[in-house]
Amino acid sequence: MSLREKDYKERLIDKKIDRYLETFGAILIEGPKWCGKTWTALNHAESATYVTETSTKRLALINPKNIFSDKRPQLIDEWQIVPSIWDSVRHECDRGKGPGNFILTGSTTLKKEIQGKQVYHSGAGRIARLKMETMSLYESLDSSGVVSITDMLENKNINKNTGEVKIRELATLLIRGGWPESLKVKKENYPLIPKSYIDSILNVELDEEEKVRDKNKMSMLLKSLARNESTIVSNKTIIKDIEEYESGNDILSSRTTLLDYLDFLERLHLIENQESYSSNYRSPERVGKSVKRHFVDPSLACSLLNLNVDKLIGDLNTFGFLFEALVERDLRIYMDYLDGKIYHFRDNVTGLEVDTILEFEDGEYAAVEIKLGYNEVDDAIKNLKEFYNNMVKKPKFMCVIVGVLEAAYKDPDTSIYVVPITALKP
Repeated sequence: MSLREKDYKERLIDKKIDRYLETFGAILIEGPKWCGKTWTALNHAESATYVTETSTKRLALINPKNIFSDKRPQLIDEWQIVPSIWDSVRHECDRGKGPGNFILTGSTTLKKEIQGKQVYHSGAGRIARLKMETMSLYESLDSSGVVSITDMLENKNINKNTGEVKIRELATLLIRGGWPESLKVKKENYPLIPKSYIDSILNVELDEEEKVRDKNKMSMLLKSLARNESTIVSNKTIIKDIEEYESGNDILSSRTTLLDYLDFLERLHLIENQESYSSNYRSPERVGKSVKRHFVDPSLACSLLNLNVDKLIGDLNTFGFLFEALVERDLRIYMDYLDGKIYHFRDNVTGLEVDTILEFEDGEYAAVEIKLGYNEVDDAIKNLKEFYNNMVKKPKFMCVIVGVLEAAYKDPDTSIYVVPITALKP
C-alpha cells in the first residue's frame, strides 16, 4: 500500500514511474521545487525518508545505509543534501533484490565538482532518471483532453466543438501557473506562489551555495530572462538587455559570470532551454543553433514582470510570448509522456520560424505554430506550408495550437490541424 495523499491529483508521469519501477532498481525524479515531486513519489512509495530533517541527515552522513528501510520502494527525498546516498543506493540495487527499491527526488542537480568528488558511479543501468515539471493544463483539469497529439499522429478526424475560451481565463492560467498548491488557493492569491518562489531563489538558495553570488545581479538576470521569455537570444544579448534596463550599476558585464549564474539556475531546474531542430532541412547550414529560453513555468515570468490579468490583456504582444511559453510547457510534459522531445526551428537567412517541433521516439516529427487568437491562424498555416515545402523528410502532421478558439478541426485545404490548448492532451 502506497503513502498516497488523499487529495492527490494524478500526474502524467505516474504511469512512467510505474514502468520504471518495474524495470530499474531505483529511479530519480528531478525537477523544480514545489512541482509536486514528493507527493508523486509518495503515490508509489511504501516508506519515506526526508533528508531535510536534521536527524536523518546526520545518520546519512555517518553511513547512508543507516536511513535505508525494509519497506520498498523507499522514497528518499532531496537525496542530494548527502551526495554519498547515491552510491549507497546504487550498491544496494546491485545486491540482487530486484527492481523498485528506491525513489530518489532532487530539486537541485549537483555541481560537477561535487559529483566528481562524492559520487563515484553514474548509476547507469541501476538508477533511471525522470524529469518532472509543474502541472500541464490537462493535469490541472483546465484542458478537456478531447483532442490528443496521438490522434493527430494517427491522422484521425478531430473535428468537434470544444467550448468557449475567454481571454481573461487564459491570462489567469498564466498568472496561476502549474504549481499544485495554486489549485488550492483563491484566484486573488495566485501570484503569491511564483512570487514566493522567486524570493526563495534570491534569499535562500543563493545563501545555501558555497560560492558567493550577488543577489542584485541574480535579480537583474531573472528579470532579463523574463523579458526575453520564449525568444531566441544569445548570452551577449542578455548582457546588453541588462545594461539597457539597469544602467548605472556594476552588472553582469562578464560572459563568464553570466554562464555561472545561468548554470546555477539550470541546476535548480528553474529554466528550460529549447534546442534548435535542423534535421531534414534543404539548407541545413542556414539553420539557427541558438536555444529558445523559457522559465520552467510561465507564472515566474509574470511575477518577475509584475503582470496581472489586466496588464496582460493590455499588452497582447507580451501576452503572446507568455502564452507560447505556457503551450510549450505543456508540450514538454506531453512529449515526455510520449517518450519524445520538443525543439524550435529558425532559418537564419529567410527568417522562417516554427515555434515547436515535436520529435517522436521513432524519429517522426510534427511542426506546431502557437497563436493566442484565431485571427492569426491563417498566417500560421501559411508559415507551416512554407516550412513543409523546404523539408526533405516531411512532418507526420502539422498543427496550430490556439488560445481563444471554440472548436478543433482539420483544415480541409491543407490538412493542418487547428486545436485550442484547452482541449489538448498527449
